[in-house]
Amino acid sequence: MMYRSQAVLGAILAAAVGAAGAFQPRSLARQRNSFALGATVDPDVVTKKEYQDICGVQFDDQKLEERLSRTKYLYPKHVEVIEDFSPIVDEMVDKILLETGAKSWQPQDYLPDMSKEECMEEVKELREMAADLPDDVLVVLIGDMVTEEALPTYQTLLNTFEGCDDPTGTTESPWARWSRGWTSEENRHGDLLNKYLYLGGRCDMRSIEVTIQHLITSGFNPGAQKDPYRGFVYTSFQERATKVSHGNVGKLARESGDKNLSKICAIIAGDEGRHEKAYQRFVTEILKRDPDGLLSVFGNMMRGQIVMPAELMTDGEDKDLYDNFSAVAQRLGVYTALDYAEIIKHLVHTWDLENLDGLSGEAEKERDYLCRLPDRYRKLAERSMNKAKKSGDEPELKSFKWIYDRKA
Repeated sequence: MMYRSQAVLGAILAAAVGAAGAFQPRSLARQRNSFALGATVDPDVVTKKEYQDICGVQFDDQKLEERLSRTKYLYPKHVEVIEDFSPIVDEMVDKILLETGAKSWQPQDYLPDMSKEECMEEVKELREMAADLPDDVLVVLIGDMVTEEALPTYQTLLNTFEGCDDPTGTTESPWARWSRGWTSEENRHGDLLNKYLYLGGRCDMRSIEVTIQHLITSGFNPGAQKDPYRGFVYTSFQERATKVSHGNVGKLARESGDKNLSKICAIIAGDEGRHEKAYQRFVTEILKRDPDGLLSVFGNMMRGQIVMPAELMTDGEDKDLYDNFSAVAQRLGVYTALDYAEIIKHLVHTWDLENLDGLSGEAEKERDYLCRLPDRYRKLAERSMNKAKKSGDEPELKSFKWIYDRKA
């Protein structure tokens, strides 16, 4: 017995040395190669199962998924609930997400075709329309584009929601398919806006690219805490906020005579609207199965504040870049405190919170709090805006490196 234990340990150590050789310089790996090959695990000494048990190794994706599914969750009840309506998620993948490939819209559909002889005329036309876009509208458009380009952090967020992750990167579960499909559609938004701004020629693209890199490096934490309930309340709110912002920028572009940009913003806002409906449907399904749990989470989130996805935005110099960008958006009416209140009202109505029954005493208190919240937020927002108007103070314009230090 002692001999067998020593043989097992020796075989494992030898295999580990062989694996380590993969990370050695080529010459050193070549010197050790003969030893590593000679130390292959002997099935007469160590069975495959024993090797897996001791090393914790699984050899294929199916076994990996099975192993991960046995992991203890922080929110086991929440995971059980979302697994119960996974067939509906499959339905959302097919009904909400667009087809891929030739049948889906792509950024190039809304941009000059640089392979054509007349491409420079198309670029000239784009630039002429973009020339009259005011600097403050340009700043908000850039901020929206930077937010879209931080997409890797949002997919990372989705994969933290317990029970909704994509453990292998190609998992065929409904939630993994949704995550990848949603990401593939969202990826078009930053691509399109980035190329539009580049061709427009009015921005410091390098400064914008630095901002994007900083934002992705900084990461994103909206406080979902791995909880799928919190995650889907957040995405229900945020997708609608993004739709509102892109839609309003499109209106300002149209007023300035930029039909191209107006069309671009409309197609992006349309995507956000479809995605919003899916996330809100997910929450509706949660409410059918666990209304007390969802109301507890929703109320807790609203007692704080919804974290905007670009709050860590910086160009490497302006530490208040996000606040300055947000102030311009508020001043132009692109996204305001009134919109924040309106989104809460929309969610309360969409989820029909007023008519939920069968609730516990605590859940009823949360429901009543949430139903009163939109009016409270609206009154506070109106009071603040009226106070600013009465003061008569002109807003302090800030310079933005994005537009070569012009003020907006």
